[in-house]
Amino acid sequence: MAPRRNTGAGAEAELPEYAGHYLLESCLGSGGMGVVHLARSTSGMKLAVKVVHAEFARDREFRGRFRQEVAAARRVSGAFTASVVDADPEAERPWMATLFIPGPTLSEHVKRNGPMPAAQLRRLMAGLAEALRDIHRVGVVHRDLKPSNVLLAEDGPKVIDFGISRPKDSELRTETGKLIGTPPFMAPEQFRRPREVGPAADIFALGSVLVHAATGRGPFDSDSPYVVAYQVVHDEPDLTGVPESLAPLVLRCLAKEPEDRPTPDELMRELRSVAASYDTQAFIPAQRTGGDDESAAERPAAGKRPEPVGRRRVGRKVAVGAGVLGLVVAAAVASVQLLGGGGRTPAGASPHAKAAAFSSWQVRPASEASGMPQCAYGAGAVFCARGGAAFALSPADGKLLWRRSAAAGPVCGAPVPAGSLVQFCTAGGSLLTARDPRSGAEVWKRRLPHGTTVRYAGGAALITGADGTVTGVDGRSGRTRWHRRLPGYSTPSLASFAGDPLAYATTSSRDGAHTHVAAVDPGTGAVRWEASLDGILDPVGSQGGSVFFLSVDKSWATDAVVRYTPAAKASRRVALPVPRVSPQASVHADTVYLLAAGGSLEAVDLGAGKRLWHLETSVSRGSVPVGDGAHVYVTAADGRLLAVDARSGRLVGQTPARLGADADVVTADLPAPLVVDGHVYAGAPDGTVFGVAARNPADW
Repeated sequence: MAPRRNTGAGAEAELPEYAGHYLLESCLGSGGMGVVHLARSTSGMKLAVKVVHAEFARDREFRGRFRQEVAAARRVSGAFTASVVDADPEAERPWMATLFIPGPTLSEHVKRNGPMPAAQLRRLMAGLAEALRDIHRVGVVHRDLKPSNVLLAEDGPKVIDFGISRPKDSELRTETGKLIGTPPFMAPEQFRRPREVGPAADIFALGSVLVHAATGRGPFDSDSPYVVAYQVVHDEPDLTGVPESLAPLVLRCLAKEPEDRPTPDELMRELRSVAASYDTQAFIPAQRTGGDDESAAERPAAGKRPEPVGRRRVGRKVAVGAGVLGLVVAAAVASVQLLGGGGRTPAGASPHAKAAAFSSWQVRPASEASGMPQCAYGAGAVFCARGGAAFALSPADGKLLWRRSAAAGPVCGAPVPAGSLVQFCTAGGSLLTARDPRSGAEVWKRRLPHGTTVRYAGGAALITGADGTVTGVDGRSGRTRWHRRLPGYSTPSLASFAGDPLAYATTSSRDGAHTHVAAVDPGTGAVRWEASLDGILDPVGSQGGSVFFLSVDKSWATDAVVRYTPAAKASRRVALPVPRVSPQASVHADTVYLLAAGGSLEAVDLGAGKRLWHLETSVSRGSVPVGDGAHVYVTAADGRLLAVDARSGRLVGQTPARLGADADVVTADLPAPLVVDGHVYAGAPDGTVFGVAARNPADW
């Protein structure tokens, strides 16, 4: 495959094809420090991957700052940020992947549509205040909040790009004489005493961002960054055009001294007094387009600047000492979107299988390995893979049954007990290995080219190549059963589900009007049935002879759940009250459970044709939710296992977080918990694998 070329400004003409094991599909934008690419994970997640320019990858200081960015972004991942999915600061070309969130930046929105009305400004201010509260709570100061670092998603603003942020406990220090930031949105202390910059600097930036959203310009405005720097330190802000109801609060945010500015909590209380009840209508922005992710310093002016008619600045001086502005403009972090269905439970790894006698336990059998353990149940054991190790545990007490060295690098999903073998896939080494479930001895292995995906169904491994061909591999022998293109599918997306002997290939029409679905026999590659269904659909489960889908709108938000029954050639669609971003989903009986980015969990009953309940959890990014009829279980990115009552949607228990020492290490696909005969097994980022009783989660 020929390397893609960067059509924008960048440090190099040719772009890499891969970041880690992610195929980079296209360039979303280029900034001063790197290029942001659209990509997909092996599970189907739509990502945007920031890859550092080659010239900065050779700079030791920059690598340290990039490690800091990954750590900061990991710490603040939540409802108001673009969650980190994967990263490698030590790669030859350091990179970081985050969820893709459809929606323009605030800078793009104002440039396209002009100043925001008062009601929308209040929602923006409230959302940013809440985002800063969460960012500051984990000890991080953003230090570069500006319109190009605010995404307007359907469920509110998201703060991105932590390229120059700094945790309070950071060992990195700002060099003497070098200031980092974007002048129109920097606080006075960032110019005067950059070593002492704290959370209040982000509040000052919030005030400047609100002025920009209300007027199309900043409160301190000049074509010269040196003049802007002087104005920020010495002049009064120009609030001409800011709604009268918000101007006093914005003015407080722009106070010269940090201690005179409100905290995020104070801002939210003040905003409640400004409007007794907020207009809760979400932002409905146009879909983001590529090529517009430059920093504010690299963008054209946001339209024609309105001429101030009120108070004007006076007495401006234009002298600023040499060396005052050593600016580092970070490339905007792109965001990512999951199309639904990532992290599905593979065939042969049923979460409801029978287990041996049980007692609660927790173990760390591969503490020196990397990544989050990915586990599956089968053949009377819990099988796990963690970068550099494969092992089997007794489900009764966590006793180590066997352990074997494995290829280093991230694993591409949980192991799959299929027949008499257990298959492990290592994404970093692109290696598929089958082991004896009793001893862990290697039975066969197969190297996989880059860009392939692996699904399991009916005792076979289905390997889809980058060219769209599918290979069916016998799970026991490793021999190729068949190799061909599926009729009518140039680049098929395959899905498989526990207990279902078929795999499902889907492809959507270019206009998004319909999706073609084919049920594929994994043993022969033959198509058992086909259907053309309305909308963009992504399969998430199968139960009782029906296949369940998430319906995705053209902005890649999930707006409905669909059940199709091929025997009756009948489909049923239940719309969601609010479209969801990046949902993961599973099916139990006739109910679909969805967990969206930011922690929104809900249950939709296709038999009754309605949503049963909805819960806003504290999970910023979680696994596929798994239901057993009594509870719904979710693994959080920090290692917590949550249990929610399946009837009422009430949180009934959770385990402690288990982040470990490497809190900045993230996992692309969080493993779903295993529900086995009334017990639940899960893994955590610190390498722990644990089992708890499902009957009473309040005791966890």
